[in-house]
Amino acid sequence: MVTTTRTGLVDQVIAQMRELVASGEWPLGEKIPPETELVSALGVGRNTVREAVRALAHAGLLDVRQGDGTFVRATSELSGAVSRLCDTELRQVLEVRRALEVESARLAATTRTENDVAELEVALRERDAAIGEGDPERVARTDSRFHLRLVEASHNPVLIQLYQGISEAVLSSVATTFDPTVPPERTVSHTELFEAVRDGSPESAAAEAGGFLDELLAEFAEQPASTRPEAGD
Repeated sequence: MVTTTRTGLVDQVIAQMRELVASGEWPLGEKIPPETELVSALGVGRNTVREAVRALAHAGLLDVRQGDGTFVRATSELSGAVSRLCDTELRQVLEVRRALEVESARLAATTRTENDVAELEVALRERDAAIGEGDPERVARTDSRFHLRLVEASHNPVLIQLYQGISEAVLSSVATTFDPTVPPERTVSHTELFEAVRDGSPESAAAEAGGFLDELLAEFAEQPASTRPEAGD
C-alpha cells in the first residue's frame, strides 16, 4: 500500500513536470528550477522530485548535466526519442531536416491560416535583419525559428513533434553552415519559400524548402570526409 501511494505521488509529479514542459513554461533548451525550488513548489520530498526527474530524463524530455543542472531536452516523449536518435553528423541532420521541412512546406501551403502567414512574415523579417547584421548566433536563432514556425503551419502534430525533437540539431546545423563573410544579398533567401506558402502553392513551397538543403548537401558531399563538420561544430 505504501509502494502504491509512493508510485502514485511520483506519477503525479511526473505529470505536472510534463505539463510544464509541454506548455512551454519550461522552455526547450532552458534549465529547469533547482531541486530545492521544485520540492517547495510541488510540496513533495527530494526523493520524489529526483525520481520524477530521472523518469523524464529516461524518457528524453530532460537532460541532467552533472554540476550544471537539468535542462529541457524535448517537449514530448516522441520528440525526445527523435532527439536521441539524431546523430551529430551534419549530413544526417540536413537529410532529416529535408525530409521534414519539404513535407511541412507542402502541407503549410494548403493548411496555413492568416495568423500563420503573419507570424511567418515576422519570423522572416527577423531572420533577414539578423543576416544583415552578420550576427551568427542571432542568425541561427532566427532562421531556426522561421523553419519551426513553417513546420507549425502544417498543423500536423506528428510532424511538429518530430521537428521539435531535432530543434537543437537544427540550430547547430544553421550555426555551422552560416558564413558571416558572405554578403547578405548572396545568402540563401527564404522569401520565395514564404511567398509560396502564403500564396497556397504546395509544389513550389516543397521545391523551395528542399532546394537550399539540396545545395548544402551537395556542398557537404564535395568535402573530404576528414574535413566535414559536425552539427555542433
